[in-house]
Amino acid sequence: MPGFEPEDLLPSQPLARSLTLSQAISLNVANMVGIGPFITIPMFIASMGGPHAAIAWVVAAIVVMCDGLVWSELGAALPGSGGSYHYLKVIYGGLFPRWGQLIPFLFIWQFLISGTLEMASGYAGTMPYVAYIFPNLDSSLARWGIPGGLNTIAALAVLVVTLLLCRRIQTLGWMSIALCVGTFAALFAVIFAGLTHFNWQLYTMPKDQFRWDNAGPLAKGLGAAMTLAVYDYLGYYNICHLGDEVRDPARTIPRAVNRSIWIVAILYLTMNLSILGVIPWKEAMESKNIAAAVMERVYGRPIAVAFTWLVVWAVVACMFSITLGYSRIPYAAARQGDFFSIFAWLHPRGRYPVVSLVTLGLLTAGCCYFPLQDVIDAAVAVRILIMFIGQTIGLHLLRKYRPDVPLPFRMRLYPLPSLIALLGWLFLLGTSNGKVLATALAVTASGVPVFFLWRAFKAKG
Repeated sequence: MPGFEPEDLLPSQPLARSLTLSQAISLNVANMVGIGPFITIPMFIASMGGPHAAIAWVVAAIVVMCDGLVWSELGAALPGSGGSYHYLKVIYGGLFPRWGQLIPFLFIWQFLISGTLEMASGYAGTMPYVAYIFPNLDSSLARWGIPGGLNTIAALAVLVVTLLLCRRIQTLGWMSIALCVGTFAALFAVIFAGLTHFNWQLYTMPKDQFRWDNAGPLAKGLGAAMTLAVYDYLGYYNICHLGDEVRDPARTIPRAVNRSIWIVAILYLTMNLSILGVIPWKEAMESKNIAAAVMERVYGRPIAVAFTWLVVWAVVACMFSITLGYSRIPYAAARQGDFFSIFAWLHPRGRYPVVSLVTLGLLTAGCCYFPLQDVIDAAVAVRILIMFIGQTIGLHLLRKYRPDVPLPFRMRLYPLPSLIALLGWLFLLGTSNGKVLATALAVTASGVPVFFLWRAFKAKG
């Protein structure tokens, strides 16, 4: 940690407002892209059994765009570190002083699970691409007696990125733009290769997918595909976690949220179509490194290996952005007295929340050893109930019962976009498999007794 000494830790101080619109967009885009589309496309196609899974990209984009308007309203009206935690605390805590603290507490509780799982999925999902660059790496690790194999490499990468983030926000803002350039290069390379070598004959649709008697399985498949698509879109709200560090947040946050969604939605859909014009969808379903497979099919292995380094770069950019944003959530909770006070401490020279940042890094490193598919499903489902649904309802409560709160940004056609987002989240929960749904409910419910124990302990202290 640059310039860090334990005695240098200081209690919470105001964060510096330094992030510009271009930096805010780059942080969002880098968070949204990462490894997501490079690892989920095979699972995505398999979930609906054909290339018509692209429908889920579009439906998920509509849900995310509508939800982005919810984030934009709240981010402009209530700019502050912590994103959802901050919004839930202000809305529910303000309207229901006795019980309103429960909702933001449950958000922090589920975030410690869903947030670290989401970050771990990025690192773990990159390992098949690392193995493509170094085909004998896994066996070499076993020969050297390194436990965990490629998962251990992923865990070590977490710690490296965490160390990179231990510096001033001004520096991190410009680093985010540089990293985002590599992210775009990786996406455009795949899109260019696919479109210039597109074969329409490979783009065949399976029969009888849209028959009425197939409606049940189709809905289940759509829900599974949308879960993966939403996972890939996650991060469009990243700048909201850094609200205390954004210049002119009332204007910057809504623009960053909505522009990043449009940018990434167009890129994702184009990339999905491009890949299936080069690799037959049945073959793509089985691929562990689909983007590298496209580049090798078109240009040969040497070029594909060089491209794969770009994928690794994109992942570093994503993990850089997401860890930066997520580290501000426990910090904000601690600063407001809703979490352990040590998480509110800032490094005196770098002015970053050192305890929160390092803790999340260590938790994420541990989560790198879980199965990837389970990690992705849980990362999306666990946060839906409190974060997405609770926040959407919160916006309606804010509009109705808190007319004293200015709304610098207002969504058009209110409340229609927020209701579309709400229906989308309910559909994803309803079509989740039993194991994932049970996990989401269990994580949320387990936080209730912990909340009362924490409040009793705090009252005695």
